[in-house]
Amino acid sequence: MSGNRSDRIKNGPAGASVRALFYGMGYVREEIDRPLIGIVNSQNEIVPGHMLLDRIAEAAKKGVLMAGGTPAEFPAIGICDGIAMGHEGMKYPLASRELICDSIEAMAMAHQFDGLVLIPNCDKIVPGMLMAAARLNIPSIVVSGGPMRAGAIDGRTLDFNSVMEQIGVYKSGGCTEDELERVAEETCPGCGSCSGLFTANSMNCLTEALGMGLPYNGTALCDSGERVRMAKTAGIKIMELVGRGIKPRDILTEKAFENAISVDMAMAGSTNTVLHLPAIAHEAGIRLDLSLFDRLSERTPYIAKISPSGHHHMEDLHRAGGIPAIMNELSKKGLIHEGCMAVTGAPIGDSAAAAGVRDYSVIQPIDKPYRNRGGLAILRGNLAPDGAVVKESAVAEEMLRHSGPAVVFESEEEASAAIWDGKIKKGDVIVIRYEGPKGGPGMREMLSPTSSIAGMGMDKDVALLTDGRFSGASRGASIGHISPEAMDGGLIGLIRDGDTIHIDIPGRSLGVELSEGEIERRRADFRLPEPKAKGGYLSRYARLVTSANTGAVLR
Repeated sequence: MSGNRSDRIKNGPAGASVRALFYGMGYVREEIDRPLIGIVNSQNEIVPGHMLLDRIAEAAKKGVLMAGGTPAEFPAIGICDGIAMGHEGMKYPLASRELICDSIEAMAMAHQFDGLVLIPNCDKIVPGMLMAAARLNIPSIVVSGGPMRAGAIDGRTLDFNSVMEQIGVYKSGGCTEDELERVAEETCPGCGSCSGLFTANSMNCLTEALGMGLPYNGTALCDSGERVRMAKTAGIKIMELVGRGIKPRDILTEKAFENAISVDMAMAGSTNTVLHLPAIAHEAGIRLDLSLFDRLSERTPYIAKISPSGHHHMEDLHRAGGIPAIMNELSKKGLIHEGCMAVTGAPIGDSAAAAGVRDYSVIQPIDKPYRNRGGLAILRGNLAPDGAVVKESAVAEEMLRHSGPAVVFESEEEASAAIWDGKIKKGDVIVIRYEGPKGGPGMREMLSPTSSIAGMGMDKDVALLTDGRFSGASRGASIGHISPEAMDGGLIGLIRDGDTIHIDIPGRSLGVELSEGEIERRRADFRLPEPKAKGGYLSRYARLVTSANTGAVLR
């Protein structure tokens, strides 16, 4: 191969200094002359989804070598949302998405890689790497680490949500500390991204639907030989993409994003996908408005009910045919743009056509869906003129329409303490504000309050609203991403205890019962609080970040 990016820095007399550095690392001239492929490995020993990624990186490097390239590995950071949850550390995961993207850009541009194999697994790492691929627009392929197996105890299947909700059971006196600990010991039986359709697995599946990952990237288990074979194939395929000049923006088209959103709606992925897909599209020069999510939800049947919306887990979805099978079903109604290019080097419709549903108890037939519209909903109204997001499929029927008095908190910690102290009554609408991208800063995921309410058996009686966001593991009437956020002057900042909140999820509306005159009086008296972050990265992030409805991208 010739004419590669790296040739500009390592060929000819002017490249002698670069070759000298490679010689110093032990490379031979034949390796230097080949295309240089960056292997972006987010392995670390603090995230279960990332613990085994060295295994994926080694396999990907073997694939690159087999196909005639030279792999060069470098790291990316990765935060565990589960460990960061419920304290100040949760302000960093979303903000780390930008660090991941920026650092990959810096490495790829400084060293002029010809292509990239991107190896993420968990929540912000997947979109951060996809954002970098779209921004750099050099041949790239994603191969994730894969989901962990579900846990089990006494015939009951467990995932990370199980232990979070069990904490609520314990705090309400429903189990002993030993029983809680037993659930903790059995919930995560090994490494991998947590076993439900939470944010990590949602994004890994949508990477596949976008065409940026190989078939079954989202569902092949972490500890399987299939996952290692996939990584080797990714290493081989990146060389094909380099040779053919196929770049991320050839794949990440508007129609590709529509495919991803349709798959998202069909399986009710994490609400955080509504944050990440617009951010990835932004880097590709495409604007994804929230109205597109609702329009595609309106026409897309809900056919796969995976935890936390149902009792199936990622291993069940994989056994049933995975994302290719879901796309196969959707294509029967013309809901997939089959001609979109994928990293396979062929149209994505080819992978879908070659697949079929192997278990219709996991993936429903397109003519017999759970519901005729998708699992996520975009709500608007005077409380969220720029939109709010809820996982409709995980809301109890009783809570799809609800009106109740607001109980207002200025932070997640305040709300959690009130829930645990029994201060929340049936019918209440918990409002948690100043947790948005600017106000948090960092838009913390709030699994603690939602899981506590579910564990206490109140998920059919209490709603939660926030300008922050909820974990992909959350269930119940948990409405997040309210835009504009309180720190940006949104009406959520003016709500007071006792104000009546009206929620109509089927009607797609969210409002507070206040007259325009009262709103103006409150706005005249309103003063923004001091920023919570006074220095460091979070302070810079808060000054640059935009609203949740834009994907919380930086200006």
